[in-house]
Amino acid sequence: MTRVLSGTRPTGKLHLGNFLGAIENFTKLQNLDAYFMIADWHALTTEYESHTQIAQNVGEVMVDYLASGLDPEKCTIFIQSEVPEHVELALIFSMITPLGWLERNPTYKDQLKEMKGKDLATHGFLGYPVLQAADILLYKAVKVPVGEDQLPHLELTREILRRFHHLYKVQIFPEPEAILTQAPRIPGTDGRKMSKSYNNCIYLADTKEETTAKVKTMVTDPARVRRTDPGNPEVCPVFYMHKIFNQGNVPTVDKECRTAARGCTECKMEMAGKMNESLDPIRERRKEWTTKPKEVRKILDKGRDKARSTAQATLSEAMKAVGLRS
Repeated sequence: MTRVLSGTRPTGKLHLGNFLGAIENFTKLQNLDAYFMIADWHALTTEYESHTQIAQNVGEVMVDYLASGLDPEKCTIFIQSEVPEHVELALIFSMITPLGWLERNPTYKDQLKEMKGKDLATHGFLGYPVLQAADILLYKAVKVPVGEDQLPHLELTREILRRFHHLYKVQIFPEPEAILTQAPRIPGTDGRKMSKSYNNCIYLADTKEETTAKVKTMVTDPARVRRTDPGNPEVCPVFYMHKIFNQGNVPTVDKECRTAARGCTECKMEMAGKMNESLDPIRERRKEWTTKPKEVRKILDKGRDKARSTAQATLSEAMKAVGLRS
């Protein structure tokens, strides 16, 4: 059966960018042999100064996973740090990964700019893609649902496994491929990529009122100054969201925007209503799961045990290949 692996960093509650950019694909792929982790080691690479929040955030992400439709009867859900084989395989890979590969990584450069207020000149942050490669290859995953910003990391994963196979004359790991959603890059309220760092997110845990209030602040076509000015929907983040949440009315929204038959406020309110309709079931499931912490912990324990069983077998192969085991 096709093996799937992906994860989410617990840097807080999940937002629409996380859901539409990756987790929506998780739910579609969970009928395969799917492993979905909460990547707390990865969170530590950027949140090491606020370490007391990571464990709490793990709980928030887990509830969001379940509320978004992940079914523990169909897929394996676990916490990354509870499977120590991740860091062991990452250490092996770090021995063979050229420094230049990591320094040229475009995602690394983009995140340095995006997170200017944090000290990220660390070994852990630079080596983030090596740990990610270990995450994927530890389960011999062939499909990896991710957002488009992770594509350079996935290519680096393939380069690391090819180097490993070349150096040790083995064929242990299959080459993984990325699975993107139909909306791999979601705009935030300010038009930039939706990101906690930009404070421009709409969260799955937001109430209807909070969601509507945030939609009201969304930027639109900057060239449309007056209500009577015709707009260009293709440059408008609100129209982008219409294409996701209000697909049946997109032609009308497009025409009325271009002819100034509708104003931006009216357009935002229609989209907010459709967005809330889509998020309501997630909100209800989220409310239910937050009242069941013991049941959530049992799901994670079961996931950890299965993940460790798979991970130990792969790590044993890798350690034999490099000569650490006979």
